[in-house]
Amino acid sequence: MNLAVPLCARALFLAQLLALFFFSPARGQSDGSGVVVAMYNISASQGSQAVLQCHSQRMVWTQDRLKDRQRVVHWDLLRPGPDYAMERVIDMFSAGDQRIYNGYNQGRINMPKTAFKDGNFSLVIKDVAMSDKGVYSCNLHHHYCHLYESIKVQLNVTKSARKERRFWDGQKAVFVVLVGSTVVLPCFNRRPIWTEGNSQEDQQQVVHWDRQPPGVRHDRADRLIDLYASGERRHYGPLFVQQKMNISATAFSQGDFSLIISDIQPLDQGLYSCHLHHHYCGLHERRIFQLTVTPPIPQIPQEPTDEPQYLPNEDPNTSMVEVPPHVINVILPEQRSHFQQQLGYILATLLLLALIVLAVVLLTRHRKRPGQDFDPRKIESPPLPTVTYVGHTSCVKKECEGRFPEERSSNQEETKLDYKNNLLKEAEMSKLCSQKAIDLDREMEKPSWK
Repeated sequence: MNLAVPLCARALFLAQLLALFFFSPARGQSDGSGVVVAMYNISASQGSQAVLQCHSQRMVWTQDRLKDRQRVVHWDLLRPGPDYAMERVIDMFSAGDQRIYNGYNQGRINMPKTAFKDGNFSLVIKDVAMSDKGVYSCNLHHHYCHLYESIKVQLNVTKSARKERRFWDGQKAVFVVLVGSTVVLPCFNRRPIWTEGNSQEDQQQVVHWDRQPPGVRHDRADRLIDLYASGERRHYGPLFVQQKMNISATAFSQGDFSLIISDIQPLDQGLYSCHLHHHYCGLHERRIFQLTVTPPIPQIPQEPTDEPQYLPNEDPNTSMVEVPPHVINVILPEQRSHFQQQLGYILATLLLLALIVLAVVLLTRHRKRPGQDFDPRKIESPPLPTVTYVGHTSCVKKECEGRFPEERSSNQEETKLDYKNNLLKEAEMSKLCSQKAIDLDREMEKPSWK
């Protein structure tokens, strides 16, 4: 039974929405209903209190005590070039006071004083100079209604009369004018919000609530409350309905137009609408609330006892047990960049090791060049010098002396042990040569028998 009530309420809500779109006037038309900006589905138990929230800061009433300083128009110039500097040219309030920011423009730039009456905010420039070229923007501000509008016009200056023209570049109007002439940059806005004053502004802001019972069309909804910015309040319907439905007295000062419904009953369910109208600012909004009433929540009665009730911390019979804190280990996966960083460290280490090994190999091969490894067994003894008779013993000595220095120079790079062996061999060779020289001298001393 509890599930059937919400299902029926939802089906009824959908049927009402279909009827709203197909059988009621179009949203935002001149029927005064306004544009639907939000829809809510609210459920409340029987006998409770419900608050249908309807807020809008644009409806906050700030009385225009100055009246003429709520609207302002100003022209700005964006100069071409590398700096693209923006500067304020002129501004004017709705009272007609104009302010020109550059003394050079005094007497040559102005706006119509009736701008806020006829909607003509055009800028008049006399004696156009080359320094006047750029993009001009006409900016309209309405501080009372929080509105802002802007129009852009580009001004180009030429020295040839044949090049004067006006065209649209797809985004803004472009004026090409002759130096020394007068140009009017157009800016028109004839909406009543910019041309009329705030007469009877307290009567132009109104909020009202409607209730649409199940099966009733929107145009036949029951009016509940009307509230004006002046403080006037109007209630409709039976007295008991007026007493249980109300809006805060500070609604227009805070922008809170919520409907408070107390002691909700099944007859209170239906489709509620909050209408916000600001006729001067052109604001017309509507918010829809589907209210569903559910059965009351049963309360379990508690049996009264004479014994005092203790809190868990104050009960003397309760033993306190300390529960250790629960620790949850969370392992976050490593990101891809972290993996690439670690891989880079490994590759750099391997490259450094390879360079070290290569350096060691090169140094080792440099030490083991030919001539460093000496094996006495592989060295052949030099052949003995042949002695030929020249006529004197000095030839043999010269040949021996010329032989041994070559042998000594070739063995200087050998080890110490090989050096000693060579010295011994050299001594033997010297002794042999000496003996041969002596034998030769003896033979020469013998008389020849021929």
